[in-house]
Amino acid sequence: MREKAGVREAVGGRETVGARGAAGPQGVRGAAGAGAARTVSPAASFAAALAAASPAGSSAAGEGAGRAVLRAAGLGPKTLARVPADARQVLVVKGAGPDANRGTARLYTRTGAGDWVPGGARPTRNALRGWTDDHRSGDLRSPAGVYRIGDAGGLLPNPGTRLPYDRSDEFAEGGTGFAGESLDTAFDHVLAIDYNRVAGVSPLDRARPLGEERGGGIWVHVDHGGPTHGCVSLARRDLVALLRELRPEWHPVIAMGDGERLAH
Repeated sequence: MREKAGVREAVGGRETVGARGAAGPQGVRGAAGAGAARTVSPAASFAAALAAASPAGSSAAGEGAGRAVLRAAGLGPKTLARVPADARQVLVVKGAGPDANRGTARLYTRTGAGDWVPGGARPTRNALRGWTDDHRSGDLRSPAGVYRIGDAGGLLPNPGTRLPYDRSDEFAEGGTGFAGESLDTAFDHVLAIDYNRVAGVSPLDRARPLGEERGGGIWVHVDHGGPTHGCVSLARRDLVALLRELRPEWHPVIAMGDGERLAH
């Protein structure tokens, strides 16, 4: 059963604990990925860059060079090392500070040429007390790290995502958040973050490979007007757009935390 707000928000109201047992709270394991030499301007055409992409991926000569864009986004060497080599989409969620519950999200997509193309910035909220490297159930902090994101669902029908999507009444949530706001629509659409969860199943799955004490149910969900218990939230239009942009065959991941942690 989901724990209600005030004890645990189900990712606003629930927590997450997502990756398979091998990828603990420090994020998904992964070697440094490939990249090309040229730096992509934020003004570059996202659609044009993807249209020019080659399925073959980037050349060995460009290995690492194309990650200059991700470094410019604030990802340091330790964080970049956790981004799997096969990931062609990285959602960077940067909190305003270690104890802050607001931040921004930007999706970076790697073209076949190895260039990382940034999308637009989207405002986010996270847990009431900010971020942690050692998330525990009820600590009211979001787990910083790099995690796979591949399963979606919600109370409402699929809004057009290519990800596996579980439409279920089980996503219904009542109660209020920390600011007294309604949580009724928070889980209309959700994206599961693979922190202490089994990947490849519904976000509703209750398996916790690292144990219940490490939390669970960490999602990206619809913003309800206040901080969460552990999840990340986006405005409805931004979340729907993100779900439509993500491609399962591009093995998307989320790199999330405050700026100082991401810069490590």
